[in-house]
Amino acid sequence: MSRIDVLNDVQLDEPTLVEGLPGVGLVGKLAADHLVETFGMVHYANVHCDGLPPVTTYATGDRALTTPVRLYADAERGLLVLQSDVPVSPAAALEFAECLGGWSADAEVTSIYLSGIGRERDEETTPALYGVATGGGDGRLADAGIDAPTESGLISGPTGALLNHALRTDAAAVGLVVEATPGFPDPEAAAHLLENGVDPLLGTDIPVAELVDHAGEIRAAKRRLAERMEGAEETSSQARPLGMYQ
Repeated sequence: MSRIDVLNDVQLDEPTLVEGLPGVGLVGKLAADHLVETFGMVHYANVHCDGLPPVTTYATGDRALTTPVRLYADAERGLLVLQSDVPVSPAAALEFAECLGGWSADAEVTSIYLSGIGRERDEETTPALYGVATGGGDGRLADAGIDAPTESGLISGPTGALLNHALRTDAAAVGLVVEATPGFPDPEAAAHLLENGVDPLLGTDIPVAELVDHAGEIRAAKRRLAERMEGAEETSSQARPLGMYQ
């Protein structure tokens, strides 16, 4: 049975949720992990949505088991972060979107969904970033100075399903798309996404220097997850151009 089990009574008034599911360049995963660690966020809830893998996870130096998909909260910043240790399969994407999207609507949450679009680039090139929205979220993008897309595109995977749910229900949601290196973790793209996308939308100050400075270590730590996802493009959240003919 799908449910969100709230563990801590954190007072949140119309919070903003930042989603961090694994996808291209692991940009969403890297961004979510960084927010949780940097702000010392509280483990707020466990996510039990139909279709998620029936597995448990544990952390270094901690004997406690946890669910692979969790919500973390920061009352001071009015922030929720969805952290996931597993990809959501294509077969489960719709059920997951209905489960999380329905809960977000009931909790009056505005959501920021993160996705990478696979593009090769050299280290000196700043990745492109743009935003899309539904339910009035375009005003937040304009106020934050985030560009509109320069090409037609499609967002697939569980993040695409979540945005589709927001569109169907007219929920307030923003999607941020950043260019990311396909096949490998891209900490630089995640840092750019946080600094120039999430940060202005939240109106807070997210330090990203550590994410960039330790890019090599982060790539090594996250490479195993990226390898597990290799060859399963539709499993991961991603954006891709549609081209002239659709």
